[in-house]
Amino acid sequence: MRRKIPSTAALIAFEAAARHQSFTRAAEELSLTQSAICRQIGGLEDFLGLALFRRSRRGVQLTEAGQSYARRIASQLDAVERDTLSVMGQQGATSLELAVVPTFGTQWLLPRLRHFQARQPQITVNLTNRTRPFLFADTDFDAALYFGDADWSGTEAHFLMHEDLQPVCSPALLDGAGQLDLDTLARLPLLQQTTRPYAWRQWFDSLGLKVARDMTGPRLELFSMLAQAAEHGMGVALIPPFLIQRELADGRLVPAHPHVYRSGTRGYYLMIPERKVESAGLIAFKDWLKDEAALWRREQG
Repeated sequence: MRRKIPSTAALIAFEAAARHQSFTRAAEELSLTQSAICRQIGGLEDFLGLALFRRSRRGVQLTEAGQSYARRIASQLDAVERDTLSVMGQQGATSLELAVVPTFGTQWLLPRLRHFQARQPQITVNLTNRTRPFLFADTDFDAALYFGDADWSGTEAHFLMHEDLQPVCSPALLDGAGQLDLDTLARLPLLQQTTRPYAWRQWFDSLGLKVARDMTGPRLELFSMLAQAAEHGMGVALIPPFLIQRELADGRLVPAHPHVYRSGTRGYYLMIPERKVESAGLIAFKDWLKDEAALWRREQG
């Protein structure tokens, strides 16, 4: 069935005229005559069956329908342009679109990714932040680096590493002490992570303690946010030390207590949708990533 879509030329002319609020300036941008712009937009209005501009001797102004349509068309044309430039830039190369949990992506994956690029220069890896599972069918992602229990329908899971959480804080909160005793720690503001709402409760439980306010405190979505909040003295945060190595090395953050809690069966996984498991590019990335994770686990002892 034929799609009910206006001509690309009409959409481009409309987007330029809407952005400039002027047929004359749109014509100059597109190297067309003003009458050509008028014809394209008139044809588009006939196609849609509604007016997109109000015309007067002082110029043109978008109607309410025109404003709404212009916003949608601009974003769609931007997407087409991005996809076109991406295809033009590949020149026979393979591109992988990965969804990654943000702090893990920036602190662990990115410092190692150059090694994969050196091994597989024909494969380009693009990263986009995603903190929660999603339907692969609704996105352009080829795979995801995810923290959880690997229960993700329609995917193949590859374990990378567990997550060990340790309380950290600004050295100012220690007030000269080497660490905080549990009673003192429990009275301080406990920084909560949105995606791990029971983290503090599980940490205290692993020590056989019940703390009434273990789920209260400022809620932040990312480990990077927790680290910044802790660094600025807002409270104590539970963060895997390998994600804040620079902050610990610089003394901006210090361990508040030596106890480390491992997040049970949950961990970091590479999730590949079943329809993509035979992709040569993904197989190469998967094999490299699992080797890197295995090496990291051995180094951690």
